[in-house]
Amino acid sequence: MEKNKLQLAQEKLKSIYGYDQFRDGQRGIIEKVLDGIDTIGIMPTGGGKSLCYQIPALVLPGVTLVISPLISLMKDQVDALNELNIPATYLNSTLSANEESTRQSRIIEGEYKLVYVAPERLNHPSFQHLLNQITLSLVAIDEAHCMSQWGHDFRPSYLSISSWLEEISQRVTVLALTATATKQVCFDLQQFLHIDEQNVITTGFERTNLTFQVKKGVNKQKFMTTFLASRKNESGIIYASTRKEVEQIYDELKSSGFDVACYHGGMSESQRSANQEAFIHDEAKIIVATNAFGMGIDKSNVRYILHYNLPRTVEAYYQEAGRAGRDGEASDCVLLFSPQDVRTQSFLIEQSDRSDDRQELEYKKLQQMTGFCHTERCLQQYILHYFGEDTNKTCGKCSNCVQTGEKVDRTKEAQMVFSTVKRVRERFGKTMIAQILVGSSNQKVKQLQLNNLSTYGLMKDWTQKDVAEFIDILMAEEYLRATGTSYPTIQLTEKTLAVLKGEEQLFVTETLAPKEPEEQDDVFEALRQLRKQLSTENNIPPYMVFSDRTLKEMSRYIPTTLDELAEISGVGEQKKEKYGEAFLDVLSQFKNSQPTGMSERTQKKSSRPSKKGQYLETAERFKNGEMIEQLVEDLSLTEQTIIKHLIRAEQEGIELRLAQYVKEEHRTLIHQVAEEVGTEFLKPIKEKLPEHITYQEIRFTLGK
Repeated sequence: MEKNKLQLAQEKLKSIYGYDQFRDGQRGIIEKVLDGIDTIGIMPTGGGKSLCYQIPALVLPGVTLVISPLISLMKDQVDALNELNIPATYLNSTLSANEESTRQSRIIEGEYKLVYVAPERLNHPSFQHLLNQITLSLVAIDEAHCMSQWGHDFRPSYLSISSWLEEISQRVTVLALTATATKQVCFDLQQFLHIDEQNVITTGFERTNLTFQVKKGVNKQKFMTTFLASRKNESGIIYASTRKEVEQIYDELKSSGFDVACYHGGMSESQRSANQEAFIHDEAKIIVATNAFGMGIDKSNVRYILHYNLPRTVEAYYQEAGRAGRDGEASDCVLLFSPQDVRTQSFLIEQSDRSDDRQELEYKKLQQMTGFCHTERCLQQYILHYFGEDTNKTCGKCSNCVQTGEKVDRTKEAQMVFSTVKRVRERFGKTMIAQILVGSSNQKVKQLQLNNLSTYGLMKDWTQKDVAEFIDILMAEEYLRATGTSYPTIQLTEKTLAVLKGEEQLFVTETLAPKEPEEQDDVFEALRQLRKQLSTENNIPPYMVFSDRTLKEMSRYIPTTLDELAEISGVGEQKKEKYGEAFLDVLSQFKNSQPTGMSERTQKKSSRPSKKGQYLETAERFKNGEMIEQLVEDLSLTEQTIIKHLIRAEQEGIELRLAQYVKEEHRTLIHQVAEEVGTEFLKPIKEKLPEHITYQEIRFTLGK
């Protein structure tokens, strides 16, 4: 590949997007695409997939065609590109005949670098005619998992893409991108697109900025209200399984004064569009939706995803949860689990018109999703294992890694519940068991003479609702199971025996109310208000002005000149020219009114060298004995950036002796493998080495 192509790509990254470095995976994918190599890129939601084709589109001649599954996604992407002065358009069914004709003429005249279309359009004769009149350099297939029947969102229209690619007269480079591909889905994509395994780039599925929580047996409505009350200034999505539930939650939140919209398939197209726009523009902070909402929504400042019900698959869950924190800022993903959700999903599978094999697969996927709610291992680790990443690393912050409530011994109460279920010979459901235990005077209890049971009234200090919720916890922990569909009865599992005999204690984590988040600082709030004002004036979503991450960096540094502002991540030339003075006006108020009163954090950052020389400070502090973990926290940089700083410093002659931090036997192995497979890429080296040798050790040993 010509060296200047990659240099040009790097320049575009800085001048247009305002970033100094490519993220994990982006550089490797872009290098291959610029070299004309067909590539599959698997990166987590929020990992920066769109840059992998947008930047090559600006470097390569002719047009880049982006195949996208959703009209709303096309519009958002094109709006964002136009905001950056990148010529892009879309062709879809929302356009009138005149609009479409005008756009096609402009495409032929070379006015656009990127054109977005749905897969259904590819075989239209008029579109084929259009393609014959332009130079096509790159075809990017977004949401490529839709091609595989084993994917969670299979779309038959995507199956035609591979045959269309074989039939077009031009030789184009193909890039397929997805966030949620199991090994089976990835294999399918390779087969469909004839792409070798060596041209599959996977950055890993881990999202380190997300905190996962599963809440079992809680009062969902109460938890949700408390959770949302503590996040009134933040954007979030609440997912529910059915339209009815979406509307109920929406009505409850609206009547409680929350700034909320809703979205589901039963609404008119205009209603859905208006509500989606309200959410994207921050006019509604919360949107309650079915899984019909969200694919391709680029809103970067979603701070939490709350699953009110269980999703059917781990892929669907991770894609939906991954819509939080696309800007890299810390965000929460909370799933409220109840056994009823499993029955609802089972019913939906049962009612579907899928083949027997497909139904069997759906039940298996549902079991794996239910397992996520029951597992005692790290939740992020469970997800990574599901996608084929074997790791012993734990996130250290999910609800399994960090218990957020008090452990209470509920062995005695559990024995009471189990005894009752046994005494009624597993003939009744949760409500009746709860009524017996609290000593209800319900007529049916008396008619069936259940008030004569020895366990009648044993939990009279509890409310019937609390007992029912406790039974939900016991079902979630698989001590009890529900049978049937419409009127499920409760049965004991083999796990109950040890508890009934007193051989095992049963502890329950009493969930604490969510903590109030830290108050946002005054600078950030002022910048956020300005962002909202500018977005309204320009009729674009606030995150298209600047992301939360960029605003937070501004509030720490408090730049006072356009040159200083350009050093902030996410501030490219176009945005600096368009919005720079307005943001400096707001920032100057804080600089002038607080000449010595900035927060400690801001003082620390504002006294640092500019980012261009920051690697020197990193190296100096490392030489003085600071550990990498400490540098990550103090400098607010990622671990990978710190390592890159250290390697760059050593390459420029600063004596850090990084290799000494790697065990001698590990260094020997690394050098042996590097000689065998070469040092152009680190992944082949890592794959040949024992699992316990880390990428950091490889980098420190090879100085790469």
